[in-house]
Amino acid sequence: MLKNIFTNLVKQYSEHTIAEILWTEIEKAYTGKKRYYHNLNHLENLYRELEACRNEVNDWDTVLFSLFYHDIVYKATAKNNEEKSAEAAVKALKRIGYPNDKIAACHKQILATKSHIATGDNDTDLFTDADLSILGYPPDAYDTYTVQVRKEYVIYPDFLYKPGRYKVLEHFLATKPLFKTSVFSEKYETQALENIRREMAQLKPIQ
Repeated sequence: MLKNIFTNLVKQYSEHTIAEILWTEIEKAYTGKKRYYHNLNHLENLYRELEACRNEVNDWDTVLFSLFYHDIVYKATAKNNEEKSAEAAVKALKRIGYPNDKIAACHKQILATKSHIATGDNDTDLFTDADLSILGYPPDAYDTYTVQVRKEYVIYPDFLYKPGRYKVLEHFLATKPLFKTSVFSEKYETQALENIRREMAQLKPIQ
């Protein structure tokens, strides 16, 4: 499904060969051995979430490109994954002759996934809300997500991982509302806060 969506998207702006080349790069990145959560399943879920509110999106093509590139660079030990992913998106979109203003919008949307705070831009806020939608899923799905994230950070022992994860969750709790758009807030806000508080209680970080 994802391949068809991406290649058909690119072929609106460039030739079939480039679409195939770019998809191969994306597929290779998201199927890496250390990708337990930030993989193609994550992209599929993000697509379903955005498709459900497509009528709310102003620039669908740019949001889709943000979807495919927002985690193309992902290393647990790095602090600049979003910047590197945004750079990769810009490079790819220039190859297909995508309009410069839309490239800039894609770059902005990907960088916004670093903090997930409100930007005032509807498409960006919808995109980052969709990226966080897993937080508001039923407890069993949320627990699976936390296990997958922990596997991605397996390089860190618990005494380092738990306080770090706790700080991330604290950031989410301090962001009020957690979801910037009514579309996602109405669906996921209440359950997300319950899930986050439950995980924080389990982490019991070193104070």
